[in-house]
Amino acid sequence: MIATASAPHRAVVEHLVRQAVYSRLGKPLPRAAAAPNPLVVNISARHCHLTPEAVEILFGKGHQLQAHKWLYQEGQFAAKEALTLIGPRSRVISNLRILGPCRNFNQIELAYTDAIALGFDIPLRLSGNIKDTPGCMLMGPAGFFEMKEGVIRAARHVHMSPADADFYEVTNGDEMKLRIGGSCGLILDKMLCRVDKSFKLEVHIDTDEGNACNLQADTMCELIK
Repeated sequence: MIATASAPHRAVVEHLVRQAVYSRLGKPLPRAAAAPNPLVVNISARHCHLTPEAVEILFGKGHQLQAHKWLYQEGQFAAKEALTLIGPRSRVISNLRILGPCRNFNQIELAYTDAIALGFDIPLRLSGNIKDTPGCMLMGPAGFFEMKEGVIRAARHVHMSPADADFYEVTNGDEMKLRIGGSCGLILDKMLCRVDKSFKLEVHIDTDEGNACNLQADTMCELIK
């Protein structure tokens, strides 16, 4: 994930400027510009979510995650702490980033390319749906933690507020498409809508999907019902 809370995301600035220009010209806003919030599309690289108990086993009793970079969604951060993931046949990924704050379940999110390199056969799942998924071993500075399950490829999804959902005429659990422009433009189907009053409008795709379309900061993207 690439956005921080320290400064407005580029898409936010462009959205505000576009609205101001159309207002100054006295012209009606195009549908995309009339949206209540700008669309932000971010690549979610491999990472893990941990319980407080797992953090203590891996980093020492009483240890709490420290924020390294604040993410686009309020209260979410990439932690300073990172781990080593030990997969099948002792293949490893070093410096696996932890996202905070802690959750009530342990989960690792990989792209299929990561899983192939590690020797995993992972399912495509909605975050939090970890029943009957592969497990792995995690190594931290204070010890090892065995995950019995929780290794997935996260389904592509869009976070949105109720106002965004009303604008796009969708409800929580619906699916949309994401049209991505540029020289490697494509349309991603089955974009799951996750609606909550705390969410800002943001699409999460993984590194395989981002590389396939060569997603850049200025790539034009559009949500389609």
